Amino acid sequence: MYELVVKGGWLMMPILLCSIISLAIVVERLWALRRQRVCPSGLVGEIWAWVQNDELDPGRIVSLRASSPLGRVLAAGLASLHESREVMKENIEDTGRHVVAELERYLDTLGTVASITPLLGLLGTVIGMIKVFTAITVSGVGNAAALAGGISEALLTTAAGLSVAIPSLMFYRHLRRRIDLLVIGMEQESLKMVEIIHGERTPENTASKGKER
Repeated sequence: MYELVVKGGWLMMPILLCSIISLAIVVERLWALRRQRVCPSGLVGEIWAWVQNDELDPGRIVSLRASSPLGRVLAAGLASLHESREVMKENIEDTGRHVVAELERYLDTLGTVASITPLLGLLGTVIGMIKVFTAITVSGVGNAAALAGGISEALLTTAAGLSVAIPSLMFYRHLRRRIDLLVIGMEQESLKMVEIIHGERTPENTASKGKER
């Protein structure tokens, strides 16, 4: 591995750095974007029980806000419990935008890595070919060792750049899709809570309507 990095030239170092950054982001986001962590089930039913038993106090709202991203969104709605439906929805939407921004943290960096590593590989290819033609100019086509060195550098940097870019792009798309699904789930749970709080549904009716769909 070390020999390949050396043969690939100095451009292998930024490509290697990009690979480390990409791996760190992918591992961190896969861990942070687990569904049970972001959008745990049963929160709306728990809130309904608090409301029914007159147990909904500021302490429970604070605990709910700290429990998960979905809990933070629902807590924003509960903060305006005695306001109108429109005010509650507006508070939920405002907090939801901040939560979505946090879920998307580091994804722009991952997308940048997926974009620039092929370009770094291409730059390495160009530099390698320049070395090849320089060697031909100086020594002619008979110096096979000089030609092989430039060609090797060109191919190694291209392969390294693509090896980092392809999985980075795959995980970038996968994480984007996962966030979209989580956001949809949070929107559904938030709407369910609003309808329950304002007496338009009960948790049982909400569940039955979900099954009908």
